[in-house]
Amino acid sequence: QVQLVESGGGLVQAGGSLTLSCVASGYDFEYYVITWFRQAPGNEREGVICIEGDGEVSFYSSSVKGRFTMSRNNTKKTVWLHMTGLKPEDTAVYYCATDKQYYCESDANVYDYWGQGTQVTVSS
Repeated sequence: QVQLVESGGGLVQAGGSLTLSCVASGYDFEYYVITWFRQAPGNEREGVICIEGDGEVSFYSSSVKGRFTMSRNNTKKTVWLHMTGLKPEDTAVYYCATDKQYYCESDANVYDYWGQGTQVTVSS
């Protein structure tokens, strides 16, 4: 069965950096996209950034361009979200998700598999 497990969240000061991990199991990881979403209290879940099986990255949130990036290791079945220049508005629960498709998609409704989420809190 498909499982996604996030880790790496925490409390960081504004301007700081964090790297989140998402470890996958239960499916042919190397072919399919992984997308990071985030959800702040009172807000809808927002697509942030996506990576395809070949490593091509797509951004869904213009606010993170130049600050966030993704990478993946298909052998380790792991993706990483590298976050720098963190701002208080980046505070949210971050989720990784897959829809077992080849191309990135920003609509959260099409994603069937989600991790449990990891909290990122950025203090001012």
